[in-house]
Amino acid sequence: MSTPHSKTLFTEQDIQKLNKKYKPLSACQRIETLYQDFDLDEIMLTSSFAATSAFLLKLVSDVNKNQEVFFIDTGYHFDETLDYKEKLKAVYGLNVKSIGALKEEHLFTLKDETWKKNPDFCCSINKVRPLDILKKQYNIWVSGLMKWQSDHRSTLDIFELRGDILKFYPLLDITKESRDAYIKKHNLPFHPLVAKGYHSIGCKHCTVPGEDRSGRWNNNPKTECGLHL
Repeated sequence: MSTPHSKTLFTEQDIQKLNKKYKPLSACQRIETLYQDFDLDEIMLTSSFAATSAFLLKLVSDVNKNQEVFFIDTGYHFDETLDYKEKLKAVYGLNVKSIGALKEEHLFTLKDETWKKNPDFCCSINKVRPLDILKKQYNIWVSGLMKWQSDHRSTLDIFELRGDILKFYPLLDITKESRDAYIKKHNLPFHPLVAKGYHSIGCKHCTVPGEDRSGRWNNNPKTECGLHL
């Protein structure tokens, strides 16, 4: 894991300048420019190794093989997700590091079956808290969110301040059609559950087949785990 980098305080003017600079660029150019504008040890990349995670991971690995990729291991992933992680790690030579909740806190959610009665709390323990600790070490958080995925995501900019970390969404304005065309052209491996109708894949207790994010937290108004809010 990288040595903690001194925290940069980004002003609203800084963020506006970055958005103006990066908006005309392609997704690949945005990633290349990021490594010109910022040091590697300032940059945090996370991946859920879900449906089409290969898209962002290939783009980043083509530009910088040294970038660490953090995987939040909730303890509730499908076996297919863990297999997919290992496959992408081998195909793209990824430097993957897993992080997770404190053992006793995770075990509490396991025994309590917290996801059934309070999915927000379960996500908080197993996803949000582990990442909150990690975020303190970085200035930029690279994420593969795209506008078309949800109402919340449709309101975002390429750079957004979230707490004291700057979020960077290089794929934000990529359409579903453009994404699928890129995946087809480069023969990127899909998550194996996509063929079974899963289009957004999280923890096995809270994921069912469905279009886009409709299969997440089924029968619950929840659409985000809390990481990106």
